Amino acid sequence: MFDALLTPPGDSRDALIAAMRHAAIGGGKRLRPLLLVTTAAMFQVDRTQAKRAAIAIEAVHAYSLAHDDLPCMDDDAMRHGKPSLHVAFGETIAVLAGNALQAFAFEVLSDPATSGDPFVRAELVQVLAQASGAWGMIGGQVMDIAGEGQSLDLPAVTRLQQLKTGALLAAAVEMGAVLGKVPPEGRSHLRRYARDIGLAFQIADDLLDSSGDEAKAGKALRKDAAAGKQTFVGLLGEDRAREQARLLSEQAIAHLGQHGQEADVLRALARYIVERDH
Repeated sequence: MFDALLTPPGDSRDALIAAMRHAAIGGGKRLRPLLLVTTAAMFQVDRTQAKRAAIAIEAVHAYSLAHDDLPCMDDDAMRHGKPSLHVAFGETIAVLAGNALQAFAFEVLSDPATSGDPFVRAELVQVLAQASGAWGMIGGQVMDIAGEGQSLDLPAVTRLQQLKTGALLAAAVEMGAVLGKVPPEGRSHLRRYARDIGLAFQIADDLLDSSGDEAKAGKALRKDAAAGKQTFVGLLGEDRAREQARLLSEQAIAHLGQHGQEADVLRALARYIVERDH
């Protein structure tokens, strides 16, 4: 659907659209879209509508990676096994393409094609906006930058990563339930599931950054220690970190106890998050 929605207009904006496509199409685990579509399916949501919401959250994720890779941030030359956006298109277009992907996400969510119910569309926008901004992903990124070279304790690193990484993962699950018109009080177990997989995902990422394979990862590894960033592996050691990720995965699965086979994909994703090798 990215391919159909991001078509070049045939004018000077073509480079911008090409950059947006470079950032959003090809590569990546698509974990957030999969979480959203899977959760929506549990509540019999139309798949096309769920996929549109999934495109929106992936657009925000893609923009965040494009900006993270910039020289003023992490200064990474590779992403998903191909040149980072600023390497391929230059810094100016990389910044603008990231901005455009963020706007595109909310354009898609607010379109009646995503849901015929305006209250559902408004809540989808609210959930993604909160998860993306100062109270979510971007806030966590700022905390991460501020923490470079600092001696952060485990609660501080946990809070940082709950925002930087966990907020969008949690939003994916929440948005699937919003599409299914599940009331807020009926989503608490899904929020707990999302919270636990978010932390498990970040611990697994820290383990991969510490001892993973760059060829499989498709990006530079072992940069956190060089940047003076405190990580779960640095605080706990590899063995304890690996065990903590496993426990979080099992705890996440336990939160789905009220569901039957319809939640099997969510259970499988909780296991995949800690077993993956890239």
